[in-house]
Amino acid sequence: MPLPLAQVQELRDRLSDRFRPWSRSAQFWVRAVDIYGSYKVCQLRAGFIRDEDEREAMWEQQHEIGAQKMYSLCSELGGLFLKAAQILGKPDLAPMAWVKRLVTLCDKAPSTPIEVVREVVERQFCRSFDEIFDYFEVEPVGSASIAQVHRARLKSSKTDVAVKVQHPGAERLMMVDIRNMQAFALFLQKYDINFDMFSATKEMEKQICYEFDFVREARAMERIREFLRVTNKKPPVMVPRVIPGMISREVLVMEFIEGTPIMNLGNEMSKRGIDPGGKLAAMAKQKILTDLTLAYGQMILKDGFFHADPHPGNILICKNTEATLLDYGQVKEMPEDLRLAYANLVIAMADGDLSRTKEGLRELGLETSSIVDNELEELFELSLRMFDTRLPPGVTVLSPFAEDSSLTKVGVENFPEELFSVLRTIQLLRGLTVGMGLRFSCAQQWKPIAQEALLKAGRVKDVKSKRPRSFLRRLF
Repeated sequence: MPLPLAQVQELRDRLSDRFRPWSRSAQFWVRAVDIYGSYKVCQLRAGFIRDEDEREAMWEQQHEIGAQKMYSLCSELGGLFLKAAQILGKPDLAPMAWVKRLVTLCDKAPSTPIEVVREVVERQFCRSFDEIFDYFEVEPVGSASIAQVHRARLKSSKTDVAVKVQHPGAERLMMVDIRNMQAFALFLQKYDINFDMFSATKEMEKQICYEFDFVREARAMERIREFLRVTNKKPPVMVPRVIPGMISREVLVMEFIEGTPIMNLGNEMSKRGIDPGGKLAAMAKQKILTDLTLAYGQMILKDGFFHADPHPGNILICKNTEATLLDYGQVKEMPEDLRLAYANLVIAMADGDLSRTKEGLRELGLETSSIVDNELEELFELSLRMFDTRLPPGVTVLSPFAEDSSLTKVGVENFPEELFSVLRTIQLLRGLTVGMGLRFSCAQQWKPIAQEALLKAGRVKDVKSKRPRSFLRRLF
């Protein structure tokens, strides 16, 4: 006797759900091997070409091809690969062809249908949708890899709120993605990149698990909001206020803040008759960047608890060039010894103290290997690439994995997992710096904060500044 149509469809859905992780993994590896293989072939061909212009043209063509393939991988698979696009789509880290393609993926994840959104909200709050909201915009304001955000108004409120709703089933697929990424990281660090990438992916795995708990996110948001309030006469950045009683693991309601995404700042300036490349725009950008990095310096060095995801999609620019930080799913609390060790490294980088930089890296737990004669200089250069936003004059790309990187001369054999969030945060802040066309050293701005942190910890002798060495004067 044939099965009823409904049972047949249910069986198909179950089989599809069962094999989806395998299908997803196969798609990832086919595409990843294709991208990696095309670059290795280009590298081999480039070795036989003596003309520099011809070789550069070959690489430019390869970057265009690689960018399109990477865009397809990230946009079609979504999930964790959208987060990868956020990291790689930075003008200081990836080829410009990649940046132009990947930067368009911020908040471009497929959205969950409104019917499913209603079900999630009602299940989480045990109330009917219409009892909660006076109105609810069907189209999300933005949709990312883990959740989407809708503008709405509560029955009990006269102001608009932002409703963050988790995508059903996203957590399972994310775990599949991270396992594949970890395997690929192990391959790369064995054959191509002299850096402990596996530890970085392990920390990423922990952070992703945290992102699916909106109750934890709400607590983090309120903690950072209160810390910035009591630390400053006026907080350098705004943090949305959580709506009490409207928090669950899969739904989070907070105040809605009007603003312009930082990636659209240039277009917004043009609409208002301001030259994005003019002096007025430069002053506004400098203020925005100074406020953002000040907030991060205070969070990392004073409190040790910080927002760890400052990609452009999480930053709004509001009235009077005030910045708002969104999305507190990725936050990090640094152990006390690691926070003070990083404070020591910040002072060393700001002062250009090569010996102290080496001591600071060792104190942080980085294990390095080197056979070069100028080890101190290379270690200092490596620390700048990893932990500062400054760029040497005329340089717009300062990737830790570039061909001229100190990583080709100094290997990082062990990189503490706890430090990955700091590394990622600095890289994202540098991307903002380059994207705004500015040159800015967060280490120099953070030096007084680092000194204060060490002073409070009783390490006064460690905060004495030293004059920059001649090596730095040659570089900068």
